[in-house]
Amino acid sequence: MLRWIVSCFLAVSVLLTSCSGGSGVSASVSPISKPPATIAEASSTPSASPQNAQEAPLAKFAQLKGLATVELKLKSGIVKIEIDGNSAPLTAGNFADLVKRNLYNGLNFHRVVKDPTPFVAQGGDPLGNGTGNFVDPVTSQPRYIPLEILPDGAKQPTYGEVLVATQKPKLRHSKGAIAMARSQFPNSASCQFYIALDDIYFLDGSYAVFGYVTEGMDLVEKIQVGDRIESITITKGAENLKQPA
Repeated sequence: MLRWIVSCFLAVSVLLTSCSGGSGVSASVSPISKPPATIAEASSTPSASPQNAQEAPLAKFAQLKGLATVELKLKSGIVKIEIDGNSAPLTAGNFADLVKRNLYNGLNFHRVVKDPTPFVAQGGDPLGNGTGNFVDPVTSQPRYIPLEILPDGAKQPTYGEVLVATQKPKLRHSKGAIAMARSQFPNSASCQFYIALDDIYFLDGSYAVFGYVTEGMDLVEKIQVGDRIESITITKGAENLKQPA
């Protein structure tokens, strides 16, 4: 029991990110001691931050109106992932937008946790060390997105808050789930993502799952720290990505 508790604590802390120099995000397996920033909603003003980002209209963000398939190319082969814009339009849209910008090409997996139990492979940091966000070239500011979770049975996602323990999300943290890493601020996700290496349902309702690996999970399980993303491309459903007006 103690081992399970320790495992869960280390697991959750891995997904958390903390600010570095005011605009960075760092993931750490130790308790966070600095104000973080990695799952926040972007604001239309230059002063966007995880704290005030949730005030921005959702229309300010790219959204995926439907499903899309992406191919994650690793040295070992191709991993296919279906991202679900029906259940997580804003989160999937943010990821698809970053894929179209070629942000992820050449980046590494800076954190992979397999012991004491399989947990996640986490990457997508432009700095490669867990302290980076996506900086919008138009505003020269980090772009954060709001925590977006669709409760099971609901018609619309909730934004900016975790679900209560009695409420289950439609998209769960089953093995192969892809979701956004964030800090302790709900609205602080930017570009770092993780893939679940096992069923990690204790994260349900706290982090935004937006898709699942459909082929190549065996390749994901072999990812090591420092392994690079050769490329990520949208192979189907690119027309479902809608940019803000």
